[in-house]
Amino acid sequence: MQTYHIALIPGDGIGQEVIPAGRRVLQALADGSAAFQFHFEHFGWGGDWYRAHGEMMPAAGLDALRGKHAILFGSAGDPHIPDHVTLWGLRLKICQGFDQYANVRPTRILPGIDAPLKRCRAQDLDWVIVRENSEGEYAGVGGRAHQGHPIEVATDVSMMTRVGVARIMRYAFQLAQGRPRKLLTVVTKSNAQRHAMVMWDEIATEVAREFPDVTVDKELVDAMTARMVNRPASIDTVVATNLHADILSDLAAALAGSLGIAPTGNIDPERRYPSMFEPIHGSAFDIMGQGLANPIGTFWSCVMLLEHLGEPAAAARLMAAIETVTADAALHTRDLGGTATTEQVTAAVCRRLTA
Repeated sequence: MQTYHIALIPGDGIGQEVIPAGRRVLQALADGSAAFQFHFEHFGWGGDWYRAHGEMMPAAGLDALRGKHAILFGSAGDPHIPDHVTLWGLRLKICQGFDQYANVRPTRILPGIDAPLKRCRAQDLDWVIVRENSEGEYAGVGGRAHQGHPIEVATDVSMMTRVGVARIMRYAFQLAQGRPRKLLTVVTKSNAQRHAMVMWDEIATEVAREFPDVTVDKELVDAMTARMVNRPASIDTVVATNLHADILSDLAAALAGSLGIAPTGNIDPERRYPSMFEPIHGSAFDIMGQGLANPIGTFWSCVMLLEHLGEPAAAARLMAAIETVTADAALHTRDLGGTATTEQVTAAVCRRLTA
C-alpha cells in the first residue's frame, strides 16, 4: 500500500478550520481504499507562531517539508501583522523556496451554485488560469531609501527572465493541449509595459510553434476582465503574469459563485520538491471561529492534490462528492447565500465518500 506523507499548514484565520476539514475528507478517501493511505504532519506556522518566535515559520522550515509528497495550506494573513510580513514569511517563502513556478487555478460553475452572470450557462464558464508563480511583479526586487523624509523613494521591480517565461508558457500550452478545446489565451500588457511584457509576448509566440494543435490568442489584461464577464464561453485556458493572474483568478472565482469554492495548486512540474495546494480565499478573520467558512475550496484543492499524486480515481470520487453537496442548496454556506456550517458541509462530503 502506498503511503503519502502530507504536510498540513493551516496558517491563519479560517485556514485553521478548513484544513482540518480537508484532512477529514482525505482520510475518508483513504479509509475506503486498499491502494493508499496518508500520513499527516501538522505545522503550526503563521501569525501565532510569529508572535511567539518573531518569524512566520522556522528558518529550517523548508527542510522539514522537503521530504513530503505534498503540502495542504490554509491561508496567510493576520490583522495584527503587516500583510507583507505574513505573505513573504510563509506562503511565498514556500512557493519560491520550492520553485513552485506554476500556480494553477481551475474555475467552473459547480452544480447548484447561482453564479452572478445570469446569461452564462455552466458549460460556458470552465476555465483554467495558469499563473507564473516565481518572478514577475512578485519577484521581491526593489527597496526604499530616505524613509520618513520628503525625498523618500520606493521601488518594486518586475523581473522576468527568459527561462521563467518560457517554462510557464510551455506548461500552459501543455495544459491547454490536454483539454478538449485546445485553446490558450495569453494575457499581456505589452502596449504600456514595453520591455518585459514585450518579451513575454515574443516568448509566447516562440513556444506556440511547438504546439501547432493549440489555438492561441492574446488579450490585454484590462480587456480580459471585460471578456471574462461578457464572453465567458470564448475562454478556456489562460496564462498570465504573477500579478495579472492573481487578480484575474479572483474575478474568475467570483463569477463562478464565490471565492470560497476556488482551489489552487502551486506546482513544481519537475517534481523536485513538494507542491502545495490551497483554497484561494484569505484568512477571513471576520468569520473565524463561527463555523461559517466554506470548505469547498479546500476540498477542491484536495482533488488537485490527489491528481498530482497520481490518484485520479480518488480525485474523481472526491469531485463527485463535492458536486453532489453543492447541488443541495441546504448545504450552501453563507458566501453562497445559505446557512450551512463548515461542519455540516464537511460531514456531508464525508458521508458521500463512505457510502
